[in-house]
Amino acid sequence: MSDHAPPPAKVPDGHSRFLTTRQMAPNEKGFVGYETVWKPFQKEVEYKTPKKP
Repeated sequence: MSDHAPPPAKVPDGHSRFLTTRQMAPNEKGFVGYETVWKPFQKEVEYKTPKKP
């Protein structure tokens, strides 16, 4: 018999409020990693100098 293992099963993307994880393709050693994509927690607004009294 062969020592070749079948490719790992495809895992669906994981979604949460600020985070998405995706399964990456296996590398030459067969290691399967996961990519993590973060959404910004807050909006950044350009600073405006206040009016002088």
